[in-house]
Amino acid sequence: MALTKPRIIELLLITTVPAMVLAQGGWPDTALVAWTVLGGSLAAGGANAINMYVDRDIDQLMERTRNRPLVTGRISPRSALTFAVALEIVAFVVLTLSSNVLAGALAVSATLFYVFIYSLWLKRTSRQNIVIGGAAGAAPVLVGWAAVANSVSWSAVVLFLIIFLWTPPHFWALAIRHADDYKAASVPMLPVVETPRRTVLTMGWYCVAVTAASLALIPLNDMGVIYFVVAVVLGVAFTSMTFGLGRAPTMVAAMRVFTFSITYLTLLFVVAMFDVLVR
Repeated sequence: MALTKPRIIELLLITTVPAMVLAQGGWPDTALVAWTVLGGSLAAGGANAINMYVDRDIDQLMERTRNRPLVTGRISPRSALTFAVALEIVAFVVLTLSSNVLAGALAVSATLFYVFIYSLWLKRTSRQNIVIGGAAGAAPVLVGWAAVANSVSWSAVVLFLIIFLWTPPHFWALAIRHADDYKAASVPMLPVVETPRRTVLTMGWYCVAVTAASLALIPLNDMGVIYFVVAVVLGVAFTSMTFGLGRAPTMVAAMRVFTFSITYLTLLFVVAMFDVLVR
């Protein structure tokens, strides 16, 4: 359980099921939803476990991560990697057999991107690490859409873009709280390499972009008034709160933005699903 980071998986699945509903234009077959959720959980859990394997050297340098099982020695690196790869194989089989090869391939591809592009390369070398690496966290909506439609439409791409643009302000808010940890581990997260003012401004403009992306879904997927109103209200609130962080970029204020960012994404996708189901 510790290796798979279930709290992160939970957030990924919150976006997967609504994507399936939008792809179906209603509630999909419940068995398909269950199998897709299971396969997506296994794939995400495997990716998180591999990330712990890769980051075990810097995890011991950060207060937030020094109690992870590979740092404390409760689990050996070889066992963790074997477990992670096994999860990815089972995830591909589950998604392929329950839906189609495209869904399975997208899930595994997201893991490969997360491991090789983000964890092994960008995380330790570029201030754009979480910006580009966020594509892996946005992939579950493509998996969910593909599981239903066996294709990826422009609506699915916009759902992907929403999460992709949401990830930087979400993660940088957490990084402000743990900036000292990232500095100790020489990880160039934006709050470590930029001033608080520049970091907050960048976060704010990403919030503007994610709000615009959420509204772009309306004509593409024929979303109704309920979704429009909620998307506007949530977008304004997220943007205002983030820009407001510039007035007092404290750890407490940053964590408020981080917490609200999770609420934002959850409500946006749940309301999008509700909008489709009540048509």
